[in-house]
Amino acid sequence: MNPIKNIFLATRFYLAFAVVIVLLAISFAIGWLFPIGQTLLVLLFALLIGDVFLLFDKKNKFEVKRQLPKVLSLSDKNKISIQVKNNSLRAFDFSLIDEIPFQFQERNFLLTSSIKEDETQLLHYELRPTARGEYSFGDIHLFIHSFIGFVERRITLPAAESIPVFPSIIQMKQYSFFAAENIMQQKGIKKLRKIGHSYEFEQVKDYVIGDDFRSINWKASSRKGDLMINQYTDEKSQQIYCIIDKSRTMRMPFNNLTLMDYAINTTLTLSNIALQKQDKAGLISFSDKIGSVLKADNQTKQLHKIMYTLYKEQERKTEANYEILYQISQKIIKGRSLVVLFTNFESQYAMENVLPTLRQINRSHLLIVVFFENTEIANFAAESPTSLEGIYHQTMAKKHIQDKQQMANILKQYGIQTILTKPEDLSINTINKYLEMKARGLI
Repeated sequence: MNPIKNIFLATRFYLAFAVVIVLLAISFAIGWLFPIGQTLLVLLFALLIGDVFLLFDKKNKFEVKRQLPKVLSLSDKNKISIQVKNNSLRAFDFSLIDEIPFQFQERNFLLTSSIKEDETQLLHYELRPTARGEYSFGDIHLFIHSFIGFVERRITLPAAESIPVFPSIIQMKQYSFFAAENIMQQKGIKKLRKIGHSYEFEQVKDYVIGDDFRSINWKASSRKGDLMINQYTDEKSQQIYCIIDKSRTMRMPFNNLTLMDYAINTTLTLSNIALQKQDKAGLISFSDKIGSVLKADNQTKQLHKIMYTLYKEQERKTEANYEILYQISQKIIKGRSLVVLFTNFESQYAMENVLPTLRQINRSHLLIVVFFENTEIANFAAESPTSLEGIYHQTMAKKHIQDKQQMANILKQYGIQTILTKPEDLSINTINKYLEMKARGLI
């Protein structure tokens, strides 16, 4: 590359040059300052030329390598590392610019550090993608400068590569341990008391203090001469279907993420926990027509199938057709299953229009309808109004909140399990509901 295009004068040079110019200007009034100014000017350009030779020495060699995970996780902070190795014979200060994907619209990206001769450094930064798809990284630009600091040399290192952004794998791993038994409960996860016994017998074991007396196996106890109890386990191989509404109402953004993407992240997390519980996880998406259909299964590759299916999903600008949803649910979902429907109702009228279809689905399966609070309206309603117009707007905001709660109450009146949640609390509330249904033996 043309060296001239890779030379940039640093701020230190402009400051030094400005001092020399001011000194020369003052020398018109104070004559004895003129020789000093001339000397400093010559010294300044001598240092400038010397700095250029230092930076463009053929022995100056750098290795830069970007370290990416296999995939980026949607809505999470993903750690990106850049390894910088100085194979030169002298130390340098440097600034580094990474050409990150355009989706982030980052205009002020800059990493700075100092590196000694024959030293390797690892720099880190984080990216939070808010849309699924393919993200392309470009080249890495390294700007080095010596101890003089008058000039910066740009070294461009080819590092173009692409990486997919999948539904939140980090969130899925974070909540996966909730599938285990007898663990400490994190804030937000409810510890539920099991009501009665589940239907699957596991084994007969010795009685220990704290076991339920109702589980004592008297025949086994009499044979052994010591108390024995029957141990039960959660029912397995139950079907868990997540149904995602891809219609216009799920395009609403919160914290730079659409409601559909929140539902996609939660679907992956819930499916992972269901599979760890040895249940069967399935997926259906719909809008004005049926989208993806993945029959419930608990095979090893089922989670990867769900992940790749969710990765390809896209919102649609059309209205949701619940009649088609009912038809496909009757055709695909065989046997009583837990059906978790992620949707959003803009008004009570819209909810009542689809209520007959939801009741039909609930007759055949255990239906959980999940829809969203509008957190921005809730925050606005909590503020103190300062004008008559503000009072009117707050009144309408509070009415909207009451309407949402009324929708949830109507669904519950018809025996439909309901979750009305903030988008950021969607995963934790859905997991709680699933564990509750398991504990109550309703699935």
